[in-house]
Parts: sequence; structure tokens; C-alpha cells
Amino acid sequence: MRYSLLAGGKRVRPILCIASCELVGGDESLAMPIACAIEMIRTASLIHDDLPCMDNDDLRRGKPTNHKVFGESTAVLAGDAFLSFAFEHIACNTNNVSPDRLVRIFAELSSAIGSTGLVAGQFVDIESEGKVVSLNELEYIHVHKTAKLLEACVVCGVIIGSGNDNDIEKVRIYARFIGLLFQVVDDILDVTKSSTELGKTAGKDLVSNKATYPKVMGIDEAKNFAYHLMNQAVQQLACFDTAKAAPLYHLAYYIANRQN
Repeated sequence: MRYSLLAGGKRVRPILCIASCELVGGDESLAMPIACAIEMIRTASLIHDDLPCMDNDDLRRGKPTNHKVFGESTAVLAGDAFLSFAFEHIACNTNNVSPDRLVRIFAELSSAIGSTGLVAGQFVDIESEGKVVSLNELEYIHVHKTAKLLEACVVCGVIIGSGNDNDIEKVRIYARFIGLLFQVVDDILDVTKSSTELGKTAGKDLVSNKATYPKVMGIDEAKNFAYHLMNQAVQQLACFDTAKAAPLYHLAYYIANRQN
């Protein structure tokens, strides 16, 4: 568990959670247990995603994947353990927060990673390998596989920071756009960068005949789509205080322009 959790990475999801809490006037310390839990959930999804029965990948964050080091059975158990430990960590370390807000947070996270969220996206992604996939089907995969957890990050941040339902709706839409943006950029990098530059196996989607945005749209149109998604995301922040929203603006720009 430590091997994968502490291997580095961008930590985009916990940053989103903390930034969203601060956006509505909350304190970073309130959001920290949720932010840490979200990184555990993300790590679990990566451990499982890399397994031979899924994407069968050898590299993650520039290091051998968990199952390559510890074996498949241990990797499965490490991922499972993170999913339960994440919720335990929130329950045991969140103080001075009303029970109704904690229940909303647990419901949001559970929905994002279960059969109506990440699992659904992963399932359709696997089932779509080698098939002709429409743009709508591709969007379904990545809304569920990537964007749903990003939505949970910002929504949980706003809930813990005592934001209102209008705030939640705005940041949810923002996260939906940057979730798709993240995947479009990921697909572009997969065909334009090396494994050394990415810290993971490059060209893997091409080899496994997976549907990607460059494959469905062409690389130039995929780049244009990424620009459109970034603009749509930052527009959702216009109603918030500019200084408080600055980290979320910068994250959108970072995700659009990242190189690994």
C-alpha cells in the first residue's frame, strides 16, 4: 500500500478537494482527511487498473506497477484495503462537522467509485476494446471512469466547507469539464510522448486497440476539443471570488497544458 500511495504523482484530486473547500470559505484542515482519502481511492483504482486482467501495465509513476513488485494477489488486496481505509480515515479524522454533511460526503464518494461511477466507466472501457466507439460512448466511458471522481473531489470540498447547493452545482460542472479535459490530454500524450516522459507505458491504448479521442476525432480536433473543455470549465468559476477561485483556474490551465 505504501509503495503505490507514496510513489508520487500529481495529487490533482486532493488539491481539488482542498481548493474547493477554500473556495467557499472553509479551512484546509477541514478538507485534509477527505483529500487524503481521495488519494487512497485514486491509488486503489490505479493498482487495479494496471492488473493483467485489466490494462496489464508494467509502469506507473515511473516505477514498476504494484503487481509487478508484489504479485497479483497482493496488488488486489492492497487496492481493496485502500477502498475501506479511505472511508475509515474520513470517519476517524474529521472533527467539528455535522453528521448530515458527513453522510453526504460518504454518499458522494461511494457513488463516484461504484457501479454508477468509476466501475461503470472501467467496465464499458474494457468491453469497448477492439470495437468502433462513437464520441457519445467515449464520453460516457470517461465521464464515469475519470470525471465522476473529480466531481466528488470538488463536491466533497464544498460540502465540508459549508457551501450551498448552487456552489455544489457550479463546481460539479467545472469538474465534469476538467475530467474530460484530463482524459483528452492523456490520450494525446499517449501518442505523442515516450514512456520515459510519461512515467508509464506510452502507446498502450494503440496496442490494445482502445477507443481514444485522437483515434475518434483526429489529433488536431482532439486538441481543439481540449481547449474548448478548458474554457467551459473556467466559465463555471465566474460567480466565485476571483482570489479564492485562483487555484481552480490554475488547475484547469495546468491540466490542459501538462506534458506527462
